Amino acid sequence: MSSSPRLRRSVLLTTLVALASGLVVGPAAATGPRGPSADLRYLSGTTIAAGATFEQTVVGGLSSLTYDPTRGVYYALSDDQGAGFTPTSSPARFYTLSIDVSDAVLDPGDVQVLAVTTFLGPDGQPFPAQSLDPEGLTLTPQDTLVLTSEGISTRGIPPFVREFDLSGQQLAELPVPGYFAPTATSGVRFNLGFEAAAVAPDGQQLFVGTENALVQDGPAATTATGSPARILRYHLGHGGSDREYVYPTDPVAAPSTVFTVNGLVELLPLNNEFLLAMERSFSVGAGNTIRIYRLALPGATDVSGDADNHDVSGLRPARKSLLLQLPSTINGQPLDNVEGMTLGPALPDGRQSVLLVSDNNFTAGQASQVLLLALG
Repeated sequence: MSSSPRLRRSVLLTTLVALASGLVVGPAAATGPRGPSADLRYLSGTTIAAGATFEQTVVGGLSSLTYDPTRGVYYALSDDQGAGFTPTSSPARFYTLSIDVSDAVLDPGDVQVLAVTTFLGPDGQPFPAQSLDPEGLTLTPQDTLVLTSEGISTRGIPPFVREFDLSGQQLAELPVPGYFAPTATSGVRFNLGFEAAAVAPDGQQLFVGTENALVQDGPAATTATGSPARILRYHLGHGGSDREYVYPTDPVAAPSTVFTVNGLVELLPLNNEFLLAMERSFSVGAGNTIRIYRLALPGATDVSGDADNHDVSGLRPARKSLLLQLPSTINGQPLDNVEGMTLGPALPDGRQSVLLVSDNNFTAGQASQVLLLALG
């Protein structure tokens, strides 16, 4: 007889807490607070075909992924902004996916689209076209979804953090400090706002991260320097964010005279103080570099309420150490714009599965990659 949904979720959360608390840090972190070390390995990958459609929508722009252990499915966010964003755009939405990792290998056909759900605003209607830039999605223990939008700085639209039910209806809006609102001299940069969102295993803490620094905090990442992005921690059910930390991104991995970017694109908490953090670097001509770090918050300065980090004396950013750089090719194809990351079920050998998904930017002929890692 199968276990109940609540029991399966309880077992998963218990496993994650045990993973986070039972491992010891390696020598490189011996002088800092104790916390979970981790062994992260790439296993395999497959794709969702380029141009795939489901219920008259194009399955693409998959910028975030979250696992629902109760139902055994995944929710993948499409970062479509609605009519006019691309020639085939549809309103902001997420897809329900089935991903079979039971044999620890992703084969063709292991990823199936089961449903599509449109996000609805407080008025019960789809969001107006190009009024949001959806980028982060995470499931809470209350069976609600938290959606983040980067905002659209070129139109003066601020970022947001909002809660929705599984039918897509907005339930609540979490307050975002005013200094994140885009102006000419402050706030989130265009396309570099809230990208990461994840709930900790205990279900109490929500982490949201910007891809790069706020304008007033420092420069965007270049090949010479990284960028001081921000991470906000919310205590779910208790109003606004209660902590903010500086996350130092890497510099851009490769030069280009056309376009470069590097930033924090996803967070995955192991507990309330130690997380996995994924950075994506892209340079025209060189492609994508994806790195996953172990991130430690103990000892980092709480900068909540500080509109400009230059005003913070003795600021200590969060500490990170590299766990994994993804291979440059997946099944013979170049590594794509991987932006989503979530814990999945246990693998046959007892390790925790980690699933990644790529945002194909709705580029013609470009598939969406789904990758499987193992966390031990």
